[in-house]
Amino acid sequence: MSEIRDEPAFPKTPFVEIGTPQNGMSMRDYFAAKAMQGIQSRVNWDISSIARLAYEQADAMLIVRAENE
Repeated sequence: MSEIRDEPAFPKTPFVEIGTPQNGMSMRDYFAAKAMQGIQSRVNWDISSIARLAYEQADAMLIVRAENE
């Protein structure tokens, strides 16, 4: 199995107002945010439970992604 890498979801770009490079959100956070949207549209759970499940799904996506590289 390949190593799981939590790299930036978007390319590094300079932040014009400050002039310093910004990494943006990680792939894990991006995947979790997308999963969270889907979960919230289907269940009426407390937000902490939704967030935990979203990160579990994000971690699973990163594992599968690493296996397919």
